[in-house]
Amino acid sequence: MNRFLCCMLVLLDISVKWTVQETLPPKYLHYDPMTSHRLTCDQCPPGTYVKQHCTASTKTECAPCPDQSYADEWNNHETCYYCNVVCKELQYEKVKCTSTGNRVCECIEGRYLDLEFCLKHTACPPGFGVVQKGTPESDTICERCPEGHFSNDTSSKAVCQKHTNCSALSLKLVEKGDSTHDSVCQGEDSDKLDQQCKIDVTLCEEAFFRFIVPKKLTSTWLNTLMDSLPGIKVNLENTERIKQKHSPQDQTFQLLKLWKQQNKDHSMVKNIVQGIDLCENSILKHVGHLNITFELLNILMENLPGKKVGREEIEHIFRMCKSTEPILKLLNLWRIKNKDQDTIKGLTFGLKHLKTYHFPKTTIQGFRKVVKFLHSLTMYKLYQKLFLEMLGNQIHLVKMRRG
Repeated sequence: MNRFLCCMLVLLDISVKWTVQETLPPKYLHYDPMTSHRLTCDQCPPGTYVKQHCTASTKTECAPCPDQSYADEWNNHETCYYCNVVCKELQYEKVKCTSTGNRVCECIEGRYLDLEFCLKHTACPPGFGVVQKGTPESDTICERCPEGHFSNDTSSKAVCQKHTNCSALSLKLVEKGDSTHDSVCQGEDSDKLDQQCKIDVTLCEEAFFRFIVPKKLTSTWLNTLMDSLPGIKVNLENTERIKQKHSPQDQTFQLLKLWKQQNKDHSMVKNIVQGIDLCENSILKHVGHLNITFELLNILMENLPGKKVGREEIEHIFRMCKSTEPILKLLNLWRIKNKDQDTIKGLTFGLKHLKTYHFPKTTIQGFRKVVKFLHSLTMYKLYQKLFLEMLGNQIHLVKMRRG
């Protein structure tokens, strides 16, 4: 028992000595020219240097490192190191020079350091997917898509995606997918698939209809609007269904869309239909050149305000919808999730932040053209010329009274 106690006391004594040593400054030997004695002096902590070595009667005197210099460890140097790292082209200052560390530079997003140059991350070609994304220090690692997966993009971020399971969608497999394209499905439920990509209110319809919606909606607004519209009236059953299913602002959109469809052959409505169709053709031309990938759709959604459309839902519409449909469907779903929000304002907000993600400039410019077109006087002139004249300013007066 006594032997055990002695061992414990010895271990405790060693532990205390180690702890004391860890808290004490490291030492260095210094030759004192005045006394010709070798002295053991305290080193200076990080961020400082030795201003005056210790003597037989005084301790080491430390001083802070001057601006643009540093000491990153305990030392006995009479000067600090100069912050000699300079950020080069295509680099940014990740860590500033401080008294305890040198400046740290890093390649901008989408590039990595190879020797002294920031090179672009390798873009995996079609048939290959990213298995390890590039970092500022390393390049992208690509691998051929495994069986049952494909990639039809040239991208430094896109991974291989699974082939669409046609049978799971109750569809017929028309063409089996390979490493560069998805499986092609077809069948009795093709209409159901088209319905999934269908947009309830287009961007042009929204831009046009917004001029008609008053700032303050009342319970009688829809009935007033319905009574004022010429041509075939939207029946009460459909009006009630719209009221129950949609948010207050969207109710007006849905009612006007249904009225437009019912009266597409009406002489006064034809001009509105033609005007909106011209707008939509212009939007499709702009959107058709955007070359949006699945990853870019996700980045766009992350930068839109309010509630987000889920990644799985985005993946579904990207795989199921054709050509320009995924972009427009995504914006449509965002508007529905964020009741009474303005899609164009949401997109304008999102565009302000896309630069930080190094979103392709051509894609940002394409979105800006869409926003600019819908913000232009074109839509207001269409509303002013056709809608106000058609109704003899009745709706405008109702808006003034209700607003």
